[in-house]
Amino acid sequence: MTIRGRVWKYGDSVNTDVIFPGKYTYTVSDPAEMAQYAMEDLDPRFAQEVRPGDIVVGGTNFGCGSSREQAVTCLKIAGVGAIIGKSFARIYYRNCINNALPAIISPEAVDAIRDGEEVEIDLEAGEIRCPAGAFTFPPLPQVAMEMIAAGGLIPHTRKRLGLE
Repeated sequence: MTIRGRVWKYGDSVNTDVIFPGKYTYTVSDPAEMAQYAMEDLDPRFAQEVRPGDIVVGGTNFGCGSSREQAVTCLKIAGVGAIIGKSFARIYYRNCINNALPAIISPEAVDAIRDGEEVEIDLEAGEIRCPAGAFTFPPLPQVAMEMIAAGGLIPHTRKRLGLE
């Protein structure tokens, strides 16, 4: 699986409250509406300008804060193809995989990638290609790749149980 897109680069400790503003947590439940508020407090132009396949790049501890799943859903529905970070908050990382949004750890790539660049990620090969060069990352576990290919944890589980 290859993902290509423009980079939206942010810094360290981007928390779930700026990815999906907490003020909408109990009032917005439709995923398409969630996407309208993605990154609203951090980057007001993001939700209007993000395109399918675009890639979010963050520093250390991306997705820290609460465990709200909307912080993954809003990015996925907005069209984000993957997130590259130096590190991820544990629950956010798991929510990404559960929702078929690849979360890739590559500190070297994060340091080399610039905002607005075009980047290509080859999930099977474990490689990120950007204008500064190619960077390898540990391939995602097989079950994570299966979940991403199936569209997330629920479709993956339904398929394995023979319900689809």
